[in-house]
Amino acid sequence: MTADASDAVEIRNALLRLRRATGLPVAFGGLMEAGGQLRISELSGTATNALRSLAVTSGNGLGGKTVVLARPCVVTDYSVSRQISHEYDAPVAVEGLRSVLAVPVVVRHGVRGVLYGALRTALPLGGRMLEAAVEAARDVERALVVRDEARTLAAGGGAGAGWEQVREAHAALRALAPRIADPELRDELLEACALLTAGSASPARVRPAPREVDVLACVAAGATNAVAAERLGVTPETVKGYLRSAMRKLRARTRGEAVVAARRAGWLP
Repeated sequence: MTADASDAVEIRNALLRLRRATGLPVAFGGLMEAGGQLRISELSGTATNALRSLAVTSGNGLGGKTVVLARPCVVTDYSVSRQISHEYDAPVAVEGLRSVLAVPVVVRHGVRGVLYGALRTALPLGGRMLEAAVEAARDVERALVVRDEARTLAAGGGAGAGWEQVREAHAALRALAPRIADPELRDELLEACALLTAGSASPARVRPAPREVDVLACVAAGATNAVAAERLGVTPETVKGYLRSAMRKLRARTRGEAVVAARRAGWLP
């Protein structure tokens, strides 16, 4: 998928969260470009623009190593580290950075970007700081998955993509939402889900609970109670409870009737 301005915003917000969570004074990062280079576009806490728009080639420097390995990498003193190559020593030195960590943003087994955090002193970076950086990268990954789904549906169009693909995307996004810790990102995802159901049927007279919709979306995609429970992070008994409640509201006697009624009511696409 090609990155756009909204993807860069996700990187920017993640850098702010990374700095808040770790106390690191400097964070920066960017997304992969079509040519396979990482472009550093977002800076937070920097004193200069030395790193802005820097193109990092896969394999080179700390970020390039992170892209190739698709895992976090850390150096305690950048300029003298023997763990990396040194093509980018000059801009790093201008910014005065010493200890640096880099964490990949991985979407569908491919590196889409890198987040960096740094100190201006040579001190070990690990433990809590690395965990917080990894979690910030995971937030970006989740957001990019959602945006990719929306772009795919928009590019294919309603008829081209087919209702089944729309319904599968809706079920996947509903299952993902409860696992997102960031409330703003979670609300954004649920708004995207609502767009998939907009105009699909007449408005429902009885409003469902969010978890009832989650369960029905899984059932509509062919999931058993056990599979739905695994996707949603709850027990099979909890799934049964939400399904029974939804069936009562929809006046449905079977799972199949519940799905049909939910679509007619506008609960599902």
